[in-house]
Amino acid sequence: MTTLSTLYRYPIKACRGHSLDEVLVERRGLERDRRFLLVDPEGVAVTQRNDSALALVAPNLTDSGLDLSAPNMPTLNLTLSTEGPSRRVTVWSSDNIKAIDQGDEAAQWFSSYLGAPVRLVYMPESSIRRVDGRYAVRPSDHVSFADGYPILVASQESLDDLNARLETPLPMNRFRPNVVVRGCAPFDEDTWKRIRIGEVELALVKLCARCEVTTIDQATTVQGKEPLKTMSTFRRRHGKAMFGVNAIPLTEGQLRVGDQVEILE
Repeated sequence: MTTLSTLYRYPIKACRGHSLDEVLVERRGLERDRRFLLVDPEGVAVTQRNDSALALVAPNLTDSGLDLSAPNMPTLNLTLSTEGPSRRVTVWSSDNIKAIDQGDEAAQWFSSYLGAPVRLVYMPESSIRRVDGRYAVRPSDHVSFADGYPILVASQESLDDLNARLETPLPMNRFRPNVVVRGCAPFDEDTWKRIRIGEVELALVKLCARCEVTTIDQATTVQGKEPLKTMSTFRRRHGKAMFGVNAIPLTEGQLRVGDQVEILE
């Protein structure tokens, strides 16, 4: 039997995530997942592709906002601003999304840590970032500041298969999934089109092409060649190494670790 084994949420895109026992799934993904984003002075997203040090920033969600910690930095208790000054920000070149600036204190904290000017912004409920129309299930499908889709699904068996080919096994956090399942064949998730987990139905719409972020050790920020080097020998599709499947929620509801995964299509 295939079950939900782990849930991960990433409050700030590109920063450290945390595991959950249960979480609400909304149209744009896991509740409070990747609703915050760092941008440069031009409003363009700053991620681990630009600076691997973001892997060491630990955002802790609170009732009022975020507690932020990072090496050699004081803890910052940030209150979420949902009605402050707005600006247009860009995740990819085709995106242009309204976001709420989170103020000078947050900007100074992150700029000091990264050694470059950045600002922290938040995606309000009124800001709608559409999913790529080629893979959307409905024209209204939308996403947070995640790379392109609301939820990323991967299986533990796929990671185990990959690790059996590597000299040094890697943890799942290299791939930054939201939903990890267990109890299926390696890479079986590639073939799923529609699944139900607990109260939530998901459409699995596109294999996830992996980038150089997977080569960054999330605990040390040291970068190497794996897993892309090995994945390119057996997981290459259209010139990219694939791991995990991008998914769009068909229904909202609660996910809980231990929920059974039903393969509907």
